[in-house]
Amino acid sequence: MKSVSRVALLLAALVPALALAHGVAGGDAAYVASSRGVNVFPFMYLGAKHMVTGYDHLLFLAGVIFFLYRLKDVALYVTLFAIGHSTTLLAGVLGGIHANAYIVDAIIGLSVAYKAFENLGGFRRLGWQLDTRAAVLGFGFVHGFGLATKLQELSLSPDGLAANLVSFNVGVELGQLAALGIILLAFNFWRRSRTFLSGAWTANVLIMAAGFVLIGYQLAGYWRGA
Repeated sequence: MKSVSRVALLLAALVPALALAHGVAGGDAAYVASSRGVNVFPFMYLGAKHMVTGYDHLLFLAGVIFFLYRLKDVALYVTLFAIGHSTTLLAGVLGGIHANAYIVDAIIGLSVAYKAFENLGGFRRLGWQLDTRAAVLGFGFVHGFGLATKLQELSLSPDGLAANLVSFNVGVELGQLAALGIILLAFNFWRRSRTFLSGAWTANVLIMAAGFVLIGYQLAGYWRGA
């Protein structure tokens, strides 16, 4: 229990960095904001970088595939998430659909906590039967919209915007596949050990804790700006 508490405190200390990883910042933000015309490969790179460093996305997806043992099940859920993420990323920016970024990111934190709670059997104990596929698709919409709110802050040029966004989204999906490949390899290796079943409980508790800390961090930002 002491080790769990220490890791939980570490998560609380790191959560500002985790939250910022969801967006586009620094030199990448400056490049996106100043970009004119079609720049396919730079935007693909930025999309892949966003996904590989987007810890909120990776925590959610790790929770989704935690107990999936068949590749076709992994492919189904990852595809549902990708459809949701791509739809709201493109629609949010190209359609000019706006929402408060803190609230959207708080819901993203909720998605992380939700999936870990489900993995722990929490909903089953409550007697609730949720459609996991619908939940993954729905939260995919939220994750994509979260990134859309970050891109909207950069005053993007309309010159080449649609092509660049599509390229960015392709990069996001490629980055997702790369990250998931590594996560799956790690899970498959871990599942062969005797510590998996006992460690799975601790891992999901920590994922859920990270989700709640993300929620708190984003809501605090919302209240500060209100």
